[in-house]
Parts: sequence; C-alpha cells; structure tokens
Amino acid sequence: MFSISDQEFIQLATYIRSNYGIDLKEEKRAMVEGRLNNLLLRNNIKNFSDYFDYVLSDNTGNEVANLVNKITTNHTFFMREPRHFSYLMEKVLPELKSEVKNKDLRIWSAGCSSGEEPYTIAFIIDEFFGKEKALWDTKILATDISSKVLENATKGIYSSESVGKLPSGWLLKYFKTNGSDYEVVDKIKNEVIFRKFNLMDKTFPFKKRFHIIFCRNVMIYFDKQTKIELVNKFYDLTEPGGYLFIGHSESLDREETRYKYVLPAVYRKE
Repeated sequence: MFSISDQEFIQLATYIRSNYGIDLKEEKRAMVEGRLNNLLLRNNIKNFSDYFDYVLSDNTGNEVANLVNKITTNHTFFMREPRHFSYLMEKVLPELKSEVKNKDLRIWSAGCSSGEEPYTIAFIIDEFFGKEKALWDTKILATDISSKVLENATKGIYSSESVGKLPSGWLLKYFKTNGSDYEVVDKIKNEVIFRKFNLMDKTFPFKKRFHIIFCRNVMIYFDKQTKIELVNKFYDLTEPGGYLFIGHSESLDREETRYKYVLPAVYRKE
C-alpha cells in the first residue's frame, strides 16, 4: 500500500479545497490513502506526487473525475431527514401553489448524490398536485460533482434497503421491480434533470431563480468561508419567499446570512 507524505497530502488537500470546496482535514488522510491506492496501482504510478502530476496533466479530465469520485462520500437513502419532506408537502407547496402565478415551480437539488433526494421530491410533487400536475412545470434540477453517482442516479435503480423507508403505496406507484431491485418509473425520471456541476464555480449559469433549493449534508465538508460564500450565492438565486433546506447536522450563522430561520435546517428568503 502506498503512503502519502505530509507534503503530498497538503498539496492534494489544497487542490481539492480550492477547486471543489471539500476540506480534507488530517483525520481524512487514511481514507484518502485507502481510496486512491488502486488508482496508483492501475496506472502503474509509484507515489502520490507522480499521481498528482498525472491527474493535472490529463487533458481529458477523466482522471480528475476519478479522483473526485473516490474522495467524495455519497451515502444517502430515500426519505432521509423526513421532516423536511413533511414540511415541503404540508407548508411549502401549498404556499407556493398560491403564489407562483405562471405555474413554473423551480427546484434545485444541489449535491444530489445518487438521486434519492430529487426523486423523493418528485414523488411528493406528484402526490401534492395530483391531476393538476399536468398544468405545472415542476422539473427538478439535480446536480453533483461526481459523474459516477450521476450515472447511477440517471438509471434510477435502487436496492430494497435504499427504498425501505418509503410508503408501500409509493413503491407500487413509482417503481418497477426487477428481481430484488427497484427502478424509478419513467414518469418520475422525466421530472428530474441530472447535471454535473461544481458548487465552487465562480459564477452560476442559471437564468432564473429557484423557489426551493435543497443542499443537505454537503456543506459539512466545507470550511467556514466557503460555506458563507456558497450560501450567499444560494440566496441570490432564491426567489423572494423561496426556501433553502440544509442538513440537520448543519446550521447557518444568523449574523452571516440574509436568509431567515424557519425551522431546524430550513431557511427562507423574505
């Protein structure tokens, strides 16, 4: 097994933080070594310095993508932090239904991982609007920096463990069974647009603001300044009256954000 030196770890961590916002602290060092060792072996590279040079010299971008895929953690499941989804169904959607006059409801799942979050949102929207759904544009933008998880999300195939917290009626309504796996039906797949996107990009290319932004359990990997800057970007991209949902293990400093606190891990732009 290859060992990463102090200087090599600092070099790698600095690059990742500068380009992707992820703060690789010293306690992540063993994880980085373990996850990257097979990349060195596969490419017949003898140390992490040479590996880093190899990544930077790859003009295709494939090796950077492989690096990001290896160091990002993408553990999630359907209905994670369910209070958010209850609040979305019972409070946010009824409110926006009466306020959004052009029936164009814009939702962003930022850091969507393997797709469970945006698909859950799509289920809830379908349940809420019912027969009126055809009158609304409610497509969900779902983004992540990992091409690997986006590929899995687009397929929409999940284990029985991943869907275990969903209501049984939803399993029948929104999935096709394939052996022990569950595949999201096309009706829901067509409601989610998956795109690769780096939250550390200086400018965001969106022409319209969002009514709802989910960015849950993503900013726990960022340092304080990166988090503040990202939340400011989210605020500028939120429609007045719109909502930001973050993870329950996260919080925003009320002195440093223009969002107003609503509930634990729920904020609103007034």
